[in-house]
Amino acid sequence: MTLPPRMLRAWRATLFTLDGGAVLRVGRRSAAVDAVLARFGARQGVILTAWNPFGRRHPEGWNRRLAARLAQASRRFPSVRADGALGRWAEEGLLLAGDPRRAVPLARRFRQGGVVLLRRGARARLVLLASRRVAASSPPGGSIAHHAATHPPSMDSAAPFTAPDPGPHR
Repeated sequence: MTLPPRMLRAWRATLFTLDGGAVLRVGRRSAAVDAVLARFGARQGVILTAWNPFGRRHPEGWNRRLAARLAQASRRFPSVRADGALGRWAEEGLLLAGDPRRAVPLARRFRQGGVVLLRRGARARLVLLASRRVAASSPPGGSIAHHAATHPPSMDSAAPFTAPDPGPHR
């Protein structure tokens, strides 16, 4: 799966804010997010959303109902709210602490095109889920859930696409 360069730039520019104030961007490390994972006793986690399935904008009420269903479906994970925003675009999401192989199926169930994977001490990594269609014109967080580890092939039958590393950040 490929995304237009402007879409990859938008993903990297999206600011994820966790309850408690920790912030994160794809391609960057966050000591505050590492502390959240450590608080849950987890080495890794996933940021995802249920908003705007397949990258198509839906009414806010629809998205809130989907977010409530995601919260219910993910109740066995230690979690914290993790919202993504870029300009006027914003979506409610969750950081689910624990094994990404258990969380990624939730992103698929809620028709998301990807997640942001987190691993303590590492940069956050965008992983696109190749088996889902993504609207190339959709803003970040639309079809691609937000949420630093690699995406092992055993996570799904479709091979994922990991966005190229953006290089060092100042």
